[in-house]
Amino acid sequence: MNRLSLNQWTTRRWSVPEAVEGCRKHGIEAIGLWREPVAEYGLAETVRLVRDAGLRVSSLCRGGFFTGGTWLRDNRAAIDEAAELDAACLVLVVGGLPGVVPGEPPGLRTSRDLAAARTHVAEALESLVPYAEERGVRLALEPLHPMYCADRAVLSTLKQALDLAEPYPAERVGVVVDTFHVWWDPEVFDQIARAGDRIASYQVCDQLTPLPADVLLARAMMGDGVIDFAPLSAAVAAAGYTGDIEVEIFNADVWAADPDGVVETMKRRYAELVLPQD
Repeated sequence: MNRLSLNQWTTRRWSVPEAVEGCRKHGIEAIGLWREPVAEYGLAETVRLVRDAGLRVSSLCRGGFFTGGTWLRDNRAAIDEAAELDAACLVLVVGGLPGVVPGEPPGLRTSRDLAAARTHVAEALESLVPYAEERGVRLALEPLHPMYCADRAVLSTLKQALDLAEPYPAERVGVVVDTFHVWWDPEVFDQIARAGDRIASYQVCDQLTPLPADVLLARAMMGDGVIDFAPLSAAVAAAGYTGDIEVEIFNADVWAADPDGVVETMKRRYAELVLPQD
């Protein structure tokens, strides 16, 4: 259980201090932080709070969204924050098609040139890696389920993420293996094996069926959906990953529930369904 990490969005009602206290109270040794609540509480204050609690920061979410006009400035700021927090990685959600805003229909300025959008991601990464290297931050490319291709991530498979990461040292650019986003991929086990020491983060949650009206909230507590976690955890372990295992859930019912109860259920389901077996 010492590898279990609570992603802050799983207990979204908790502020940064409440999430840190929740980890301490429930014996969780790592936390995945989000930039927005960290900014609200204060970066320096968060650094002190996390260090005083003896927690590891398993990830900082998120950088990316390279189609925005201020992407370079925003991502350099995210890298600086990850360095201050001593985060194991900065998660990059690379963004969708230019002009597509999450939750909104396409507009007059929407580009439908998917190939160009993916080329821009590669160019953006090339610009960011030297800056991240100077600050000792590991970038982690996260492929998202194809249903988010237009508005959130033109990287849809682990293979695509690994192809982008390949020109760089593994300690500088890694990938996120998120069960929600990769479980469906017929190549996932081959790509996990290929990833090896490029696995920067292993995130887990289930997928609801049927999908809710807002597919962003289709993530579920482990065991409440359709994902078989054991083979995925075994593959990640066989690839050599020994870092934190982070539970990240976007789900309206989970958010509405008592956070302490959510964490207790999370710990139990993690031990029963996710924890790699010897």
